[in-house]
Order: sequence, then structure tokens, then C-alpha cells
Amino acid sequence: MKLKHYLVVLVAILCLPAFHAAANENIDQLSALADGDHRSDAYKARNQYRHPAQTLDWFGIRNDMTVVEISPGAGGWYSEILAPYLRDNGNFYVGSYDSESEVEYYRRSYQKYADKLAAEPEIYGKVSMFEFAPPNKPDLQPEGQADMVLTFRNVHNWLNNDTADQIFAAIYKVLKPGGTLGLVTHRGEEHMVGKEWSKQGYVPEAEVIRLAQQAGLQFVDKAEINANPKDTKDHPKGVWTLPPAYRLKDEDREKYAAIGESDRMTMKFMKPE
Repeated sequence: MKLKHYLVVLVAILCLPAFHAAANENIDQLSALADGDHRSDAYKARNQYRHPAQTLDWFGIRNDMTVVEISPGAGGWYSEILAPYLRDNGNFYVGSYDSESEVEYYRRSYQKYADKLAAEPEIYGKVSMFEFAPPNKPDLQPEGQADMVLTFRNVHNWLNNDTADQIFAAIYKVLKPGGTLGLVTHRGEEHMVGKEWSKQGYVPEAEVIRLAQQAGLQFVDKAEINANPKDTKDHPKGVWTLPPAYRLKDEDREKYAAIGESDRMTMKFMKPE
């Protein structure tokens, strides 16, 4: 082996401890925020099912990135971790709902999320919130500047609203070359294609990969961080039969509590360099 090759190997070996220390520090910071005092007990109880620190670390997030979260939910479950994580060194953009939507749920969700940001400026004061609701409000921000786009449990909604193609195209457009899409959503079986199933919350992995690749994104990898083999995917009210929604209320509640939250795919895509 030539001398320069020995030197490359030596440098790599010497850098390993620093690399592992940085990786541990990142996941420790994310874990501390997931369990932080600014979060409710009900939200923290979901950590055991959603594994937020491990999920975000696997996506490759760093606190100096420009990150876009799409459709954060009215309560901003992941935003509670991302906003303080990115506050000092990064940039956090959130594509929330349409404040002028004909659907009352979206108007209410927009306002609840906006009120949440305004109520705690020490945590959320640097969040850049904008409305994202294709086809009427189709653009993500900041165009072409995002290191990472994140979305959690939303793909079924996009399919139900016939906006999945537009949203994946918008994700491609907002990412930098080499940027990452990190996606978690309810995982259906291979045959669960179409609105019959997406209205139950479930989407097959192959369908998500197809939508992303159609938009120009490359499939990078998938992880089983949020897998749940107890989820039989045949519940009366779809994924919302399970916690935390419990759409059947007290009917068979112990049964569904024992299953836990839905089986979820965790996937990583990249905009080509």
C-alpha cells in the first residue's frame, strides 16, 4: 500500500472517536428535548412509539441545517423538538395549513399551531411558519435552500386529497441538491393501494417510493425504527382505532392500547447532486 493510503487510513482511525462522540452528543441533545419540561406528559408518552431522537438522528439531522417540516399537526408534536434544536444554529420552516380553507379542521389546525408558536417565543420565536396547501398554496419555503424536509404520518392525507404528486414535486423543488427527505408514515401491505386504504391511514412502501421517484428524488434507505408487528392493519376505524386517537373510545381500549401506535415505515430520500 502506498504511503498516502496509509495516511488516509490512519487519519480515519484517529477521527473515529471524535465522530462517535459527535453522534452521541447529537442523539443526547435530541433525547433531552424529546423529554423536555416544555412538553406535556401526554406528548412525552408517545416517545416510546415514535422514537423521535433515533428517527431524527437516522435521517442525519444536524442543528445547523435549514429544515422544513410539512403539515406538523395542530399540536406540533415534532415541532416541539425541532424548534429548540435548530433555534441557535439552524433555520426551521414549517409548512402549516390553509387559514382560508373551506375545511374547518384545517382552519382550526392552522390557528392552534400559530397560537402555540406565539405563546412561547423563547422556544418558537424563530420558527418561520407559512401556509402550504396545494393546489391553492403550492410552494414550500425557502425554495432550493432546504437541507432537509421532514414529514410525519401525512402521506395518506395527500393521497386522499389528490395532492400527493404536487407535494412530492414541491419537496424536490425546495431541497438543495444533495438534500434529504425524511419521511415517516403508516405502513400498509403491498395490496393496500388506493383510497380504500389511504382513508384508513395505510400506504404501501412501494407507493411512497414511486411517488418520490416520480418527483425526481432518489430512494436512499429505510429503517425499522418505528415498526410495530403487533399492528394487524384491519381495525374498524383504521389507524385511528389505535392510540393516541382511540376512535372507538372505551370499546376494546385495553386491546388497542396493548397493540400501541401503528406500524410505520421510516424512509430517507435524496435530491440528486
